[in-house]
Amino acid sequence: MTESPASASPDQLLLRAQVRSLLERKLDALPASFRCVFVLRAVEELSVEETARSLGIAEATVRSRHFRARSLLRESLAQEIDLAERDLYEFGGVHCDRIVAAVLARLEATGTAPADR
Repeated sequence: MTESPASASPDQLLLRAQVRSLLERKLDALPASFRCVFVLRAVEELSVEETARSLGIAEATVRSRHFRARSLLRESLAQEIDLAERDLYEFGGVHCDRIVAAVLARLEATGTAPADR
């Protein structure tokens, strides 16, 4: 269940705003033909028929452009996540060492620790 904006914490509101900003940037980066179809279908919630009529294109074109727009957005967002994931513990140091030590201790406690460290 999603929290209403009124009950969200400042951190949650900030996160929501950052995600919205990221989505807007990724949507803006789509080719115009895909972006138009995506906005009409996903944001404005027009039907395939309404979108086709509005843009003067075939319904099959609407379907393929919407599918392609979603794929491009998914790929672009996945790349952002990969970059963020790679940088997650980039700072290294004591915090990272503590996490590694805790994981190794847990593995040793369960008898699944690597033999060679």
